[in-house]
Amino acid sequence: MKDSIHKYFQVGTIQWMSYPKRDPMDSLLAIAKDDFFDAIELKGYGEKNAEAKAILEQSHLKVCYGAQPRLLGPKLNPNDIDEEGRKKAEATLIEAVDEAEYLGAKGIAFLAGKWEEATKDKAYEQLLKTTRNVCDYAAKKDMMVELEVFDFDIDKAALIGPAPYAAKFAADMRTTHNNFGLLVDLSHFPITYETSQFVVRTLRPYITHFHFGNAVVKKGCDGYGDLHPRMGYPNSANDTPELLDYLRVLKTEGFFDAENPYVLSMEVTLRPGEDEDVVLANTKRVLNRAWALLED
Repeated sequence: MKDSIHKYFQVGTIQWMSYPKRDPMDSLLAIAKDDFFDAIELKGYGEKNAEAKAILEQSHLKVCYGAQPRLLGPKLNPNDIDEEGRKKAEATLIEAVDEAEYLGAKGIAFLAGKWEEATKDKAYEQLLKTTRNVCDYAAKKDMMVELEVFDFDIDKAALIGPAPYAAKFAADMRTTHNNFGLLVDLSHFPITYETSQFVVRTLRPYITHFHFGNAVVKKGCDGYGDLHPRMGYPNSANDTPELLDYLRVLKTEGFFDAENPYVLSMEVTLRPGEDEDVVLANTKRVLNRAWALLED
């Protein structure tokens, strides 16, 4: 492409994935000082929220809030068939909306919880209940709620996806809430046995946010599962050609929007012995190369 990628996307990174070892305030400053990034995805800073807010306000970064760690850490499940468990997950998502608003984000992203085949239909109804309640609360603040589509049988084993099931859920949500959308991630396509074209076309009306990264799907190989290793990692699924294909699909399906660009964030983290800055530079190089190869 002759045009800059920054014309069509707000390029971001997930802070806690890019910098799992560095102090969160130090890594926030590193991202805020790096003009390659137009967006940051964060999870809150606890007692340092006010300090972080001041940096974010100076930065001109688009702020996105990931509530996934709030659920994954304490193993909360928004589709828990036990109502008390479901309510606990809903409560932390409501808190996430408040924290996101304080930090300058216009919404939150989360993921569905684990499920069992015997109770799948009940879990689906529980997830609808949670998501509608959180969307009701977010709507009062003019904020979005986005559900990230994960694998269903390899690692996170989340209720949503694969893509056709995610489309069904999103359609049900959109019948009642226009502040709901889906977040799709190139990293997850290999572990849901799907392609970029299939996922994006299936979910086209509902996608509001994009991630890209990598996964290892060969059993027995280092990094197997939903671990987001660097692009081109040994025995992994995604590198420059796969990212180029993803970008081609997004272009074909009309997601290149210069007026209101979508967020496109890199979600890549470390394997043992790797360096944060080197892996982040790797990801930028792959994105730059894929963009350079994309036809006008």
